Amino acid sequence: MRVAIGADREGYILKEAIINHLRAQGIAFFDFGCYELERADYAVYAQKVGEAVASGEYDRGILIDASGVGVCIVANKIKEVRAAQVGEVYSARMTRRHNDANVLCFGGRITGAAVALACVDVWLKTPFDGDGHAERLAELDAMRAVYRKDEAPSEG
Repeated sequence: MRVAIGADREGYILKEAIINHLRAQGIAFFDFGCYELERADYAVYAQKVGEAVASGEYDRGILIDASGVGVCIVANKIKEVRAAQVGEVYSARMTRRHNDANVLCFGGRITGAAVALACVDVWLKTPFDGDGHAERLAELDAMRAVYRKDEAPSEG
Protein backbone atom coordinates (compact mmCIF):
# COMPACT_ATOMS: atom_id res chain seq x y z
CA MET A 1 0.00 0.00 0.00
CA ARG A 2 1.38 3.41 -1.03
CA VAL A 3 -0.36 6.54 0.25
CA ALA A 4 -0.13 10.07 -1.15
CA ILE A 5 -0.83 12.81 1.40
CA GLY A 6 -1.23 16.56 1.17
CA ALA A 7 -2.64 19.52 3.05
CA ASP A 8 -2.81 23.28 3.16
CA ARG A 9 -1.68 25.18 6.27
CA GLU A 10 -5.01 24.56 7.99
CA GLY A 11 -4.39 20.83 7.67
CA TYR A 12 -0.64 20.85 8.22
CA ILE A 13 -0.65 19.78 11.89
CA LEU A 14 -3.11 16.93 11.28
CA LYS A 15 -1.13 15.87 8.20
CA GLU A 16 2.02 15.60 10.30
CA ALA A 17 0.18 13.45 12.88
CA ILE A 18 -1.08 11.15 10.12
CA ILE A 19 2.40 10.93 8.57
CA ASN A 20 3.89 9.92 11.92
CA HIS A 21 1.14 7.32 12.30
CA LEU A 22 1.75 5.88 8.81
CA ARG A 23 5.51 5.82 9.43
CA ALA A 24 5.05 3.98 12.76
CA GLN A 25 2.98 1.33 10.96
CA GLY A 26 5.50 0.94 8.14
CA ILE A 27 3.06 2.20 5.50
CA ALA A 28 4.77 3.76 2.49
CA PHE A 29 3.73 7.35 1.80
CA PHE A 30 4.77 10.50 -0.02
CA ASP A 31 4.17 13.96 1.41
CA PHE A 32 3.05 16.31 -1.37
CA GLY A 33 3.06 19.29 1.03
CA CYS A 34 2.56 21.82 2.36
CA TYR A 35 5.67 21.69 4.49
CA GLU A 36 5.13 24.56 6.92
CA LEU A 37 2.44 26.75 8.45
CA GLU A 38 2.61 29.48 5.80
CA ARG A 39 -0.20 30.29 3.37
CA ALA A 40 -0.81 27.46 0.94
CA ASP A 41 -3.51 26.86 -1.68
CA TYR A 42 -5.45 23.67 -0.88
CA ALA A 43 -6.33 23.16 -4.55
CA VAL A 44 -2.67 22.69 -5.49
CA TYR A 45 -2.20 19.86 -3.00
CA ALA A 46 -5.55 18.27 -3.78
CA GLN A 47 -4.65 18.18 -7.46
CA LYS A 48 -1.19 16.70 -6.80
CA VAL A 49 -2.54 13.95 -4.54
CA GLY A 50 -5.54 13.26 -6.78
CA GLU A 51 -3.41 12.93 -9.89
CA ALA A 52 -0.93 10.67 -8.08
CA VAL A 53 -3.77 8.33 -7.08
CA ALA A 54 -5.49 8.50 -10.49
CA SER A 55 -2.23 7.59 -12.24
CA GLY A 56 -1.87 4.46 -10.12
CA GLU A 57 1.45 5.61 -8.68
CA TYR A 58 -0.25 5.61 -5.25
CA ASP A 59 -3.01 3.30 -4.08
CA ARG A 60 -4.74 5.82 -1.84
CA GLY A 61 -4.61 9.50 -0.97
CA ILE A 62 -5.30 11.59 2.12
CA LEU A 63 -6.08 15.31 1.96
CA ILE A 64 -6.61 17.87 4.71
CA ASP A 65 -7.73 21.50 4.65
CA ALA A 66 -9.72 23.54 7.17
CA SER A 67 -13.07 21.79 6.61
CA GLY A 68 -12.22 18.92 4.26
CA VAL A 69 -14.73 20.25 1.75
CA GLY A 70 -12.46 22.17 -0.62
CA VAL A 71 -9.91 19.38 -1.07
CA CYS A 72 -12.74 16.88 -1.59
CA ILE A 73 -14.32 19.00 -4.32
CA VAL A 74 -11.00 19.47 -6.14
CA ALA A 75 -9.99 15.81 -5.89
CA ASN A 76 -13.35 14.65 -7.23
CA LYS A 77 -12.80 16.68 -10.40
CA ILE A 78 -10.03 14.25 -11.34
CA LYS A 79 -11.08 11.20 -13.33
CA GLU A 80 -10.53 7.94 -11.41
CA VAL A 81 -10.67 9.71 -8.04
CA ARG A 82 -13.45 8.98 -5.57
CA ALA A 83 -12.80 11.32 -2.66
CA ALA A 84 -14.85 11.32 0.52
CA GLN A 85 -14.87 13.76 3.42
CA VAL A 86 -15.20 12.02 6.77
CA GLY A 87 -15.16 12.91 10.44
CA GLU A 88 -15.86 9.57 12.09
CA VAL A 89 -15.01 5.88 11.68
CA TYR A 90 -18.33 4.58 10.35
CA SER A 91 -18.23 6.89 7.33
CA ALA A 92 -14.56 6.06 6.72
CA ARG A 93 -15.43 2.36 6.63
CA MET A 94 -18.47 2.80 4.40
CA THR A 95 -16.63 5.00 1.89
CA ARG A 96 -14.46 1.98 1.21
CA ARG A 97 -17.12 -0.74 1.41
CA HIS A 98 -19.77 0.92 -0.75
CA ASN A 99 -17.98 3.67 -2.69
CA ASP A 100 -14.44 2.31 -3.15
CA ALA A 101 -13.18 5.75 -2.11
CA ASN A 102 -9.50 6.13 -2.91
CA VAL A 103 -8.98 9.58 -1.37
CA LEU A 104 -9.90 10.41 2.22
CA CYS A 105 -10.49 14.06 3.18
CA PHE A 106 -10.41 15.65 6.62
CA GLY A 107 -11.05 19.05 8.10
CA GLY A 108 -8.02 20.09 10.11
CA ARG A 109 -10.12 22.54 12.12
CA ILE A 110 -12.89 20.06 12.87
CA THR A 111 -11.36 16.58 13.14
CA GLY A 112 -9.10 15.72 16.06
CA ALA A 113 -5.99 13.62 15.56
CA ALA A 114 -7.29 10.58 17.50
CA VAL A 115 -10.45 10.41 15.38
CA ALA A 116 -8.54 11.01 12.14
CA LEU A 117 -6.03 8.26 12.93
CA ALA A 118 -8.83 5.81 13.71
CA CYS A 119 -10.50 6.75 10.41
CA VAL A 120 -7.25 6.26 8.50
CA ASP A 121 -6.70 2.84 10.07
CA VAL A 122 -10.15 1.50 9.23
CA TRP A 123 -10.14 3.12 5.77
CA LEU A 124 -6.80 1.58 4.81
CA LYS A 125 -7.88 -1.89 6.00
CA THR A 126 -11.43 -1.98 4.61
CA PRO A 127 -11.96 -3.62 1.21
CA PHE A 128 -14.54 -2.64 -1.39
CA ASP A 129 -17.64 -4.87 -1.21
CA GLY A 130 -18.10 -4.95 -4.98
CA ASP A 131 -21.31 -6.63 -6.25
CA GLY A 132 -24.17 -4.12 -6.65
CA HIS A 133 -21.93 -1.34 -5.43
CA ALA A 134 -19.66 -1.84 -8.45
CA GLU A 135 -22.65 -1.37 -10.74
CA ARG A 136 -23.47 1.95 -9.03
CA LEU A 137 -19.87 3.10 -9.38
CA ALA A 138 -20.01 2.32 -13.10
CA GLU A 139 -23.19 4.42 -13.32
CA LEU A 140 -21.43 7.29 -11.52
CA ASP A 141 -18.47 7.04 -13.90
CA ALA A 142 -20.88 7.22 -16.84
CA MET A 143 -22.51 10.32 -15.32
CA ARG A 144 -19.12 11.93 -14.83
CA ALA A 145 -18.35 11.40 -18.52
CA VAL A 146 -21.63 13.07 -19.54
CA TYR A 147 -21.22 16.10 -17.28
CA ARG A 148 -17.50 16.60 -17.78
CA LYS A 149 -16.91 19.49 -20.13
CA ASP A 150 -13.35 19.45 -21.43
CA GLU A 151 -13.91 21.76 -24.38
CA ALA A 152 -14.83 25.43 -24.37
CA PRO A 153 -18.56 26.20 -24.35
CA SER A 154 -20.06 26.68 -27.78
CA GLU A 155 -21.54 30.04 -28.65
CA GLY A 156 -25.08 30.41 -29.82
